[in-house]
Amino acid sequence: MRRFALLLMCAVTLVTASECRGQLIFHKKKVNKSTDQSNTAEPDKQLYDKAMNDIKHGRHETGRLGLQTLINTYPDSEYLAKAKLAIADSYFKEGGTSNITQAINGYKDFIVFFPFLPEAAYAQMQVAMANYNEMPKADRDATHTKAAEEEFQTFLLKYPKDPLAPQAEQRLREVQEVLAEGQFKVAYYYYVKGDRRAAAGRLIPLVHRYPLYSKSDTALWMLGDIFEKSERKDLAGNYYAEIVKNYPLSSHAGPAKDKLKQFAMPVPQPDPKAVEWMTAEQNTPRPKETVFHRSKDIFHNAPDVHTAAAHGLPNLEPDTDQGNGDILAGGNRSNIGTGNSTQAVVEVVKPGEAPPAGSANASGSAEDTNTGSAPTEGAAPGTAGATSGDANAAPASTGTPPATGTNDGAAQDSSATDNNKSDNTQPTSSDSAQKDNQKESSSKKKGLRKILPW
Repeated sequence: MRRFALLLMCAVTLVTASECRGQLIFHKKKVNKSTDQSNTAEPDKQLYDKAMNDIKHGRHETGRLGLQTLINTYPDSEYLAKAKLAIADSYFKEGGTSNITQAINGYKDFIVFFPFLPEAAYAQMQVAMANYNEMPKADRDATHTKAAEEEFQTFLLKYPKDPLAPQAEQRLREVQEVLAEGQFKVAYYYYVKGDRRAAAGRLIPLVHRYPLYSKSDTALWMLGDIFEKSERKDLAGNYYAEIVKNYPLSSHAGPAKDKLKQFAMPVPQPDPKAVEWMTAEQNTPRPKETVFHRSKDIFHNAPDVHTAAAHGLPNLEPDTDQGNGDILAGGNRSNIGTGNSTQAVVEVVKPGEAPPAGSANASGSAEDTNTGSAPTEGAAPGTAGATSGDANAAPASTGTPPATGTNDGAAQDSSATDNNKSDNTQPTSSDSAQKDNQKESSSKKKGLRKILPW
């Protein structure tokens, strides 16, 4: 019995000891490895890991504070570039107008400080995508849209072999589709209204700068119709020929051929590359645009880019005034035409300003034009002075050509000066009317001051 009692007591003691040991193991306190003495990680790596963990869980502000502490405390750390890029990524992921602006500035700073790192291409792509995500619809402010175009062009010019280049190329096509759509809507409004000059002024740079635009063939057809109605069949034929050559599968190609035959102009052969490009575009799967899709699009601020081209090289040249086709050619002249073809020159002169030298309306110097003195030698008196190279220019009025000889020329100059003096001394009826109106208004003010002294 004693032996049995001793064995029982030993068994109870062993069971109790094992239970206590299990409870101690189960309730053992977890040790934070980042603060443990056995942890050999560098302090900059600890800051970086903790900040990235905060950003991963949505604590963007706390994470950015930790990364900024890392940058200020350890300026020679190997995590410096990663910390700068992570701060910009944090702003980009958080979203919002102010955060997107901070993200763009952060990415650009990274490109300036670390231009030779592989992440520089990613930073440039993020700058372009930040503006791309802020793009509004085509008929609204195009600030972000133009900025996105510039940034994607910069990316493709600096990093053409980067793995992100195909994505940037497609995004650039979509951005240029939105820009072209905005110009086309304005041009179509003026086209329907009947303002040919305003419509052509927007359609010409559109077709020259955005050949991949989904409605470029329609814009060319509108230009041909505008110049045909303006009795410039030579220019209209150039645009019809461009439809046949560069957009052979378009619905306007057949009517354009008929117009060329009607004008007795040669019909060009379709470009094989254009045929291949249009065939690829027609075979590209696209979402169907239904009535429900259009009604749903009203509630979205982002533009609809499903009609953008999926093939072809987008325009990589920056958008400048000199690059918009032939609209602004300098010297206050607006040229309307394509390529090396005959151009219709339209003078753009401000009121009270002399026409540019060598233009159809130029007659000597600006002083002669403003003062009303005699035109230059060889020009008919009373005309605006058409240039000899302009075959279409006609004199404004018929007059007797000046006779040869010095005496006659002197008499003509003296008569011109006498006319100027008489014009300056004799007030016109409009000047007298203006003076009467001024007197009447001053008398009214005096009368009001007498009644209302304050």
